[in-house]
Amino acid sequence: MYAVIKTGGKQYKVAKDETVTIEKLAGEAGAKVEFDQVLAVGAGADVKLGKPVVAGAKVLATVVEHTRGEKLIVFKKRRRKSSRRKNGHRQDLTVVKITDIVAA
Repeated sequence: MYAVIKTGGKQYKVAKDETVTIEKLAGEAGAKVEFDQVLAVGAGADVKLGKPVVAGAKVLATVVEHTRGEKLIVFKKRRRKSSRRKNGHRQDLTVVKITDIVAA
């Protein structure tokens, strides 16, 4: 069984006992997290789609750790102006392990 959840402005396809790296969530390592914005739930050809979310469906997860993504370089240059700017960015991320998918 799998589910499509929405968190942090992004959508993720998750399955039970899978670890997923998502946008940063509040909570310590080992904390329980519940995702209630479930867009689709299914197993094989039997898929239930939401309008926009599936009523009563939720995904339960446990926070494994908080980490940071790889460094990205942001470089902006305006041609013929001797103007340029260079910045770096690392996104804060959370690794969660999906413990259960509850379909209503």
